[in-house]
Amino acid sequence: MSNLLSIAKSGLAAAQAGVATTGHNIANEKTPGYSRQLVIQSSLGGQNLTGGGYIGNGTNVDSVKRIFNDFLAAQVVAAQSSTSQLDTYYAQMNKVNNMLADSSVGLAPVIQSFFKGIQDLVSNPGSASSRQAMLSGAEALVSRFQSMDGQLSSMRAGVNNEITGAVTNINAYAKQIAQLNDAIAKAQNSGGQPPNDLLDQRDLLVAELAKQTKVSIVQQAGDYNVFIGNGQPLVVGNSNYDLVTVTSPTDPGRLEVGYVSNGNTYTIPENSLTGGNLGGLFEYRSQSLDPIQNALGRIALGLAATFNAQHKLGQDQNGNLGGDFFSLASPAVTGSTKNTGNAQIGASISNVDALTTSDYRLSYDGTNYKVTRLSDNASMYSGAAFPTGTIDGVDFSATSGAMASGDEFLIRPTVNGASGLNVLIKDVKEIAAATPIRTGAPSTNTGTGAISAGNITSAFNGSAVTTPVTLTYDSAANTLTGFPAGMPVTVTTNGVPTTFPAGTPVTYTAGSVISFGGAEIKISGAPANGDKFTISANTNGDGDNRNMLALGELQTKNVLQGGTASYNSAYSQLVSLVGNKTRELQTNSASEGALLKQMQTAQQSESGVNLDEEATNLLRYQQAYQASGKVMQAVSDMFDVLISLGR
Repeated sequence: MSNLLSIAKSGLAAAQAGVATTGHNIANEKTPGYSRQLVIQSSLGGQNLTGGGYIGNGTNVDSVKRIFNDFLAAQVVAAQSSTSQLDTYYAQMNKVNNMLADSSVGLAPVIQSFFKGIQDLVSNPGSASSRQAMLSGAEALVSRFQSMDGQLSSMRAGVNNEITGAVTNINAYAKQIAQLNDAIAKAQNSGGQPPNDLLDQRDLLVAELAKQTKVSIVQQAGDYNVFIGNGQPLVVGNSNYDLVTVTSPTDPGRLEVGYVSNGNTYTIPENSLTGGNLGGLFEYRSQSLDPIQNALGRIALGLAATFNAQHKLGQDQNGNLGGDFFSLASPAVTGSTKNTGNAQIGASISNVDALTTSDYRLSYDGTNYKVTRLSDNASMYSGAAFPTGTIDGVDFSATSGAMASGDEFLIRPTVNGASGLNVLIKDVKEIAAATPIRTGAPSTNTGTGAISAGNITSAFNGSAVTTPVTLTYDSAANTLTGFPAGMPVTVTTNGVPTTFPAGTPVTYTAGSVISFGGAEIKISGAPANGDKFTISANTNGDGDNRNMLALGELQTKNVLQGGTASYNSAYSQLVSLVGNKTRELQTNSASEGALLKQMQTAQQSESGVNLDEEATNLLRYQQAYQASGKVMQAVSDMFDVLISLGR
């Protein structure tokens, strides 16, 4: 009779455990990271009490098992890390895209306005108000470059702040995982059963950690050992290791991530911290933000260099040759804080057309110097001698001291191009709208020869026309004479130059470019014998607009990037590049997000709580409880019968 009571009691206990577990599942249906639990029962076996066979002894609750698939969970964590990286990269890139593509704050409107001022000055070269309007347009253009660069710099500072936030979150999650490792180990050691809710909390923290950076998990004796980067341990058992933000040794405005071990801090390479929010920030900064800011700087440097070159071929209202109109920022050169040598390194731009949007690293290993282009890690120079040639339009120089083994310098040729752009001309009279030389032909000429208005090259210093030059045509010899003494003359026909020694007659070829002392002219047509042509200094060029016309033509000329782009098209290329990258990231982010949802759905289909299923289970356990109660009631009735028979 006591065995029957024990059987009924075990059934009641099992049903009660089932009701409690089902109720726990229902209560946590919306709890993040919760995995449904299931009561695991086993038979207590039987005894051969009557000789007629084994009679069972009831049931036992062996454990409460959580329904959890390690493989699916690992897939969700990996997908979560990848999705978070793309989401972060896209969100950051979208900010840059919105800024560059905005017609009200982009470069295109101010470039158009600047050249409108130039065209107005072409029509009124002597007007002070037109000159002032042209300067105002230049100042507006410079301000826009500086403003856009400032916004990009603010975004860079924002990346630093977000990196700091990500590191703080990672450390917090690591500490909590270590604490849960300890709590889980104690719970298992004391009761021998898995603490399901603690396990769920730990897995949820791992998923949250994966949103910050890619992680790998190694299970050991029930603990989660968590690793990041190139295998740096973040959590081992009940111990956690801290990450810190450190300033880049070669760029004071750039934060990197360091790993603290035994009191020492080791910098983790950016390219090893992939995945998650942190990976997205690093990839955005190195693959997009840096090149974009460099590209904007390259446009500013190209505009300044080409505009200056043409402006210096003109003459201002004071009768002087034009000077630099815009300032050109020098490359930024910073030595590593870990350098042990005393070298001072300089860099200068010698060819704007050859500039890239990359930064460069100059290093010394004690034997050889090496220059690496960081955008593609291409080796640009390696040798025992200090690099003295031009590399991608940049010249390097060792101004003083010497590099020691292991020393390195970061060279950023164009990063300050936009922020360092300024208008150098402040006096409207210093705008070089005129051309320093003028030409003419007397009305007494009888032939059809005509001389061009003339222009100068960068070699011009004024000595060629200190006194007026009169050229005379000799039809018998087909030559021109009268060029300044001591100056050779070059005649370029169909792109082929021929140089005539100073003082010798120059063969005449109609339409060829004739240059001497930096002055250039063209004589076309068929001059008659004795016809004369004059070249002299432009002593009254107040109404001359020839150089301003040449400056205005720069708006549509392909003068940037090796003659492949104009000012507007170079900026349009940048806008297009950023727009395409943003669209690519948007598509990839959406695709990866959909994949993550599929994996989460697959995981939830196995581990998630289904209220309909739990309602069925609740009814089943309720019926089992009632049935076990009926058994106990039957046993009680049987016991009463036995007692009554014994009276």
